[in-house]
Amino acid sequence: MQERFPAVYAPASLSEYPWKQRWTIKIAAFAFLFLIKTIGLTLRFEVDGEDPRDNIKRAKKVPIFAIWHDRIFASTYFMRGEGIVVLTSKSFDGEYIARFLTDLGFGTVRGSSSRGGVRGLVEMIRLIKAGLPMAFTVDGPRGPRYQAKSGPLLLAKKTGNPIVPFVTECDRIWRVNSWDKLQIPKPFSRARVIFAEPVWVEPDADEDGVEVKRAELQAKLDALVARGKELRCR
Repeated sequence: MQERFPAVYAPASLSEYPWKQRWTIKIAAFAFLFLIKTIGLTLRFEVDGEDPRDNIKRAKKVPIFAIWHDRIFASTYFMRGEGIVVLTSKSFDGEYIARFLTDLGFGTVRGSSSRGGVRGLVEMIRLIKAGLPMAFTVDGPRGPRYQAKSGPLLLAKKTGNPIVPFVTECDRIWRVNSWDKLQIPKPFSRARVIFAEPVWVEPDADEDGVEVKRAELQAKLDALVARGKELRCR
């Protein structure tokens, strides 16, 4: 897929930024990449329960992954190299995030719920129809924390592909003092990956129908967090 869509998997030009911001973006991207790779190599990943990805592949569908923003650190490392396309904010912060994601084998589409969202969704529809898997941090880019937004639901409605909610629960973490309370796993932590049953959205779902499915996605992600806490306390 990377050969067919090179622009999706390559860093964007920084020509629109002043030179100081260009260097800041490059340094921040390198720092995040180094941190994720260094800690990620030490994590002991295991899938708790059923993994729906093989069934989705056998059904000739393409997954739309949905995670909470605070779990992106370990989840990004777990899903690295699979060609998953992520919606990133068209902003200064979004730029360095996009750059380290491409270094981990992700594709990126620019846009968010607050900036360029419609354009980003249209591009994701085009790419998922070509067979590229997608991912959303469903409470990003700025929250509110743990409140699912409608982006993946609209993509599922337009394409007939399932949303796959999951969390990665690490038994030892640091928390960043940010809006999402970002979790950074401590080295050599146990990282459990927990999937929920996929969420399907009917192509003829109206606004109320999409809201029902959004509530279902919210409930499944909340249940995954509760399950993760239960496992961590064992």
